[in-house]
Amino acid sequence: MYAIIDIETTGLRPRFDRITEVAVFVHDGNRIVEEFSTLVNPERTIPYHISGLTGITNEMVEDAPPFYEVAKKIVELTENHIFVAHNARFDYNFIKEEFKNLGYHFKREILDTVKLSRRLIPGLRSYSLGKLCNHLDIHINDRHRAAGDALATVKLFEILFQLDTENKKSLFAGTTLKDLHPSLSAEKIKDLPEETGVYYFYDENDQLIYIGKSKNIHQRVLTHLSNQSSQRKIEMRDRIANIDYELTGSELIACLLESDEIKRNKPVYNRAQRRDTSYTGIYASRDKNQYLQFSINKIHDDLPLASFSSVEKAKEVLNYLTDEYHLCQKFTGLYKTDGACFQHQIGICYGACVGKESPESYNERAEKALKTFEYEHRNFLIIDKGRNPDEKAVVKIMHGKYMGFGFFDAEEADFYPDIVHDCIQHYADNRDVQSIIKRHIRSGKIEKLLVY
Repeated sequence: MYAIIDIETTGLRPRFDRITEVAVFVHDGNRIVEEFSTLVNPERTIPYHISGLTGITNEMVEDAPPFYEVAKKIVELTENHIFVAHNARFDYNFIKEEFKNLGYHFKREILDTVKLSRRLIPGLRSYSLGKLCNHLDIHINDRHRAAGDALATVKLFEILFQLDTENKKSLFAGTTLKDLHPSLSAEKIKDLPEETGVYYFYDENDQLIYIGKSKNIHQRVLTHLSNQSSQRKIEMRDRIANIDYELTGSELIACLLESDEIKRNKPVYNRAQRRDTSYTGIYASRDKNQYLQFSINKIHDDLPLASFSSVEKAKEVLNYLTDEYHLCQKFTGLYKTDGACFQHQIGICYGACVGKESPESYNERAEKALKTFEYEHRNFLIIDKGRNPDEKAVVKIMHGKYMGFGFFDAEEADFYPDIVHDCIQHYADNRDVQSIIKRHIRSGKIEKLLVY
């Protein structure tokens, strides 16, 4: 049985926005057997641009039931059914978050009609619901309303069901896990959390063989267990006899913990991955005349300024720095010569390569390029979401060095500010974690950065 669902919301973020409408069509694989649709009072204002998109106004939901009044019905309609939606993770995460606010753990198998469409109707330019319906001559009534979009998804589902003539079970009966290690129980897999953290695979001798991270541990592990894309992945899957995990809440903490754990434990199925992703580094040094130089080398015991998967990617960075800070190609390792670099020959380089520009003048620009590999601030804290709503995660940088991370009670921090520093567990600093931290800061995926 399948519960085909669509929702409308006040925005795009499950943790901050709320559901304004929900529609559920229960389908037995042949026809609709039950349906339910209702507006939902989000208990907050619907933004004007959202009302313009959906047609749902604040006046329309004023007398509608809040989510907690329809929660029981949604549980009943979806229990023991596969959760089907177009871009299913969006609808599922919103509904899961609404239940989480009520203290209930909502967990269902998921089927995404976007992914199914890509597999069964390949080659289309777009797999949005509107474009798919146009392509398949499916008429949508009330576009961007829950019942209208859900019914269109039902019709799409029925077409996909018919197209899957060879092996319905693999596509429509949830994830099929075959040939797993006899010690790995289905209950263990089922109980894995759909939350952010680090997961660990062990063999029958309790040997740690793989470490990974994910925003959804349960879903990511299922991907591993059903992956038959290479002999190495099949071999690893067959050896998994036990699974453990560590919740982090924060994606940044998951990345930092995974990096540290892999370096310390060196699991057999992570080793090749580490070699592939950290093969080449950019280093800095000074020559006998004190000119600051950059070079690309294989990573050795000394920490590089940055690590790369290939020489080409490292060269891209040095080319950018050479142009941005008017550096000498000879001193950035991009032009091998005992004399003048190519750019000096055509009048672009200021002549450090042949002693025409002093080390002091040249290094003033080279030092600015060097600082691009450093943090913007010397001392700062990154505050991010924790493992539960009352908790926050913190990453500490002191004197430009990564000190570690920890978790603290958000309310206690108001009364005991030192707890933010005292909760830090120390971890090793290295270029990998520095790259991870900088990447997350640039991406804006953290909640707050505090300079101290």
